[in-house]
Amino acid sequence: MLYLDTSFIAPLVLNEAASRSVERFLARQQPGTLAVSHWTRVDFASLIAREVRMKQFDQETGRAIIEEFEAIVDESCQVWQPGVADFELARDFVAHFESGLRGADALHLAVARNQGAEKLMTLDEGLLKAAKILKVPAARGIR
Repeated sequence: MLYLDTSFIAPLVLNEAASRSVERFLARQQPGTLAVSHWTRVDFASLIAREVRMKQFDQETGRAIIEEFEAIVDESCQVWQPGVADFELARDFVAHFESGLRGADALHLAVARNQGAEKLMTLDEGLLKAAKILKVPAARGIR
């Protein structure tokens, strides 16, 4: 199972340089092998809300983007529920100060580890570095 963090799945609905590469990568995966967490859903909605506040999107567009994201998740991904153990591990990961992690990314790593994900897929270089330090399998997946 591949766990997709927000940075990896967002290009499916936002026009970014990585959009086509992410789409091709995900199209090559077997059905039933992709996962996100409820945290990913919150984190994505937060990303879009920020864009609306910064006037990059109007509210109607922001809602449409979130709906499109949710449709992709519902169609293509298992959705994992973070639990107490995930929050505790995320706290421990943040306390590894050399990792440079903030809470949101630590929670992605914790969910991936505790759920036994084969890999956490991310486009975030800082998260890749932290994953290596914390020995959580992670990859960029695209060039």
